[in-house]
Amino acid sequence: MQVDNLSANMQTIGNYDLMEKIAEGGMGTVYRGRHHVTGEVVAVKVVPQHLLSNPVVLKRFEQEYLVARAIDHPNIVKALDFGREGEIRYLVMEYVEGESLGQKLERDGRMDEAEAIRIISLVGLGLQKAHKLGLVHRDVKPDNILLMPDGQVKLTDLGLVKEVEADLNLTRTGRGLGTPHFMSPEQFRNAKKADARCDIYSLGATLYMMVTGELPFKSNGPLDAWMKKINNEIAPPRLLVPELTERLDWAIRRSMSPDPIHRPESCREFIEDLTGHSTTQISGTAPGMEAIADYWYMVYTDEEAVVHSVKGTIKGIRRSLKEGRLGDAENVRVAQQKSGPFELLKEFPEFRDLVIQPANLPTAGKNSDVMAKSVPIASVTGASVPSADSSILATTSLGMAAVSVAPKPVQVQGPCINLKANRSTFPPDLLKWLALGLLFFGAGALFTYYLPLLRHLRVFWPF
Repeated sequence: MQVDNLSANMQTIGNYDLMEKIAEGGMGTVYRGRHHVTGEVVAVKVVPQHLLSNPVVLKRFEQEYLVARAIDHPNIVKALDFGREGEIRYLVMEYVEGESLGQKLERDGRMDEAEAIRIISLVGLGLQKAHKLGLVHRDVKPDNILLMPDGQVKLTDLGLVKEVEADLNLTRTGRGLGTPHFMSPEQFRNAKKADARCDIYSLGATLYMMVTGELPFKSNGPLDAWMKKINNEIAPPRLLVPELTERLDWAIRRSMSPDPIHRPESCREFIEDLTGHSTTQISGTAPGMEAIADYWYMVYTDEEAVVHSVKGTIKGIRRSLKEGRLGDAENVRVAQQKSGPFELLKEFPEFRDLVIQPANLPTAGKNSDVMAKSVPIASVTGASVPSADSSILATTSLGMAAVSVAPKPVQVQGPCINLKANRSTFPPDLLKWLALGLLFFGAGALFTYYLPLLRHLRVFWPF
């Protein structure tokens, strides 16, 4: 059987028989093949004819093999071989039975939240390994995530040529899952400076589509998509699907912040944002951690500058923070052990969403209602209703007496009342009109009194 795009005598390449074409993209065509000797079924990626004369493409194609071969991770497609047959260059990878995430979304629509988080978390763990090796994917999207029948997830097309791939993807969007909708805004400006946070943005954009069924930043072209990205013109996930959790909404919007500084620093941190737990608990490498973390120890300073040390559950601490019972959340420190070390809330995924907020959305009206529901309030003043969980915080201590410190000036972060605002001052407009009035009054007095007086004086004392 003749394979498309290959000549009749090119039904084999190297040690592999090419059986059928299974995928095609800007950087090459992928065939299902079989090794002559072992019979192993593999995926063979062939460089297209029009790119064979580009030395940069060929060098990066070989680099993809070398780096992918060094990565040993269950969520990354393995590279097996690399070779040349005449002018044809090819890359041999493990064959993954199943379908792409893009195909599933196109067929079934949006996914269940828990399943979407599971898939993205597995992809994130694979990317975390790649990032440690200094490799950035630069093209994370549903079409490059493969789903196997047994539930395993693998990321493919690792290490694409970023200079060429960016240009190609800016003009072709496939069947609606094109790279422009999933690329970070800074990657539009200069793909050479893409780093791990670009992949995190793409992970968040992919998850956005998984749980909402909507393509992020719908647009008529790449330029329109880029403008929407830098202005953060995107509907919050909970606006489209109200039953999504607040944490998921927050984690997606944080990962898709236009400024990379506001995104998670690593894929591991992004996974922690999604789950509210450390990745060691997720992978099961720390048995019994859940029991240890049932109670947390906390140190905070109240409005009278008195330091308190208390113990409580995660649920109780979160409730007290939302109700404003612990003051400014930025000054609260927690630890999983009584002896510490005590660190800021942002260091722990269990509480990070209470102190770190994603970029603000420029839209108002209907979106603001969802924002009010989806953004937790870290510091709220006023009376609160005690609960069973929060009472633990009020009554259970570490066995250490509260420390009273001398009164000192305290810098309170948050809304402040300007006491000087009540001083009576003249509005600028009033001063302007007053000055104009004086000017006209002086001019009138000049013509009415001063000039006649001069004429009278000249009669007696001519100059």
